[in-house]
Amino acid sequence: MFELREVAVSYGNIDALAPTTLTIGRGETVLLLGPSGSGKSTLLRTLVGLTPYTGTLRFDGEPVRDWQVLRRRLGYVIQDGGLFPHLTARGNVTLMARELGWPDRRIAARVEELGTLASLDPAQLDRHPGELSGGQRQRVALMRALMLDPDVLLLDEPLSALDPITRVRLASELRGIFARLGKTVVIVTHSLGEARFFAHDRATSRAVLMRAGQIVQQGPIEDLAARPADPFVSEFLAAEEAF
Repeated sequence: MFELREVAVSYGNIDALAPTTLTIGRGETVLLLGPSGSGKSTLLRTLVGLTPYTGTLRFDGEPVRDWQVLRRRLGYVIQDGGLFPHLTARGNVTLMARELGWPDRRIAARVEELGTLASLDPAQLDRHPGELSGGQRQRVALMRALMLDPDVLLLDEPLSALDPITRVRLASELRGIFARLGKTVVIVTHSLGEARFFAHDRATSRAVLMRAGQIVQQGPIEDLAARPADPFVSEFLAAEEAF
């Protein structure tokens, strides 16, 4: 799906993402791991076209030329959902479909389908974000990301703002949704446990560990512990295991 060749992001004299070469395949789940400031969220935002970059970025084998068109094939979820507070949950979910001129019947059918998938009933969808719990807001954000049936889901620490019980429940639901839909998924997380949970299928998942804007190691998550490519890998894993 994505192919990056020497893609880099700089803000003035600060290199947020060093020249990076990375391929993300169709149907693959990629976990972007690393401490704060490692460049993982910058990399994700680059995949959504939200930050200027140098280098070459291809999608489905073609150089990206029109981000407005490509974003319709991408579903993006940020921390705490990023919902518009003045719109109901339903209004948030259907916003882009209405902008694109979908007929009401098609919109209603898609919302019903996604509501079942995300375990949200019609009454909950008629509430405003401030009337929903954190877990419900993240479910609405997922519905919004899935509304146009995108090829790729991009999630930036979608569980970090939730309490532990809600986080475990929603993580389980998300993993089930990813498995059923079979989409390409890229998740940013600083949690090793969370990464292991989503990378349960070794055949279709990969961890990418970053530090200071660079990829330090990538591959099956078990390989990071068994065959660390750098002392930082062991240090990061040990720090995560300590909590």
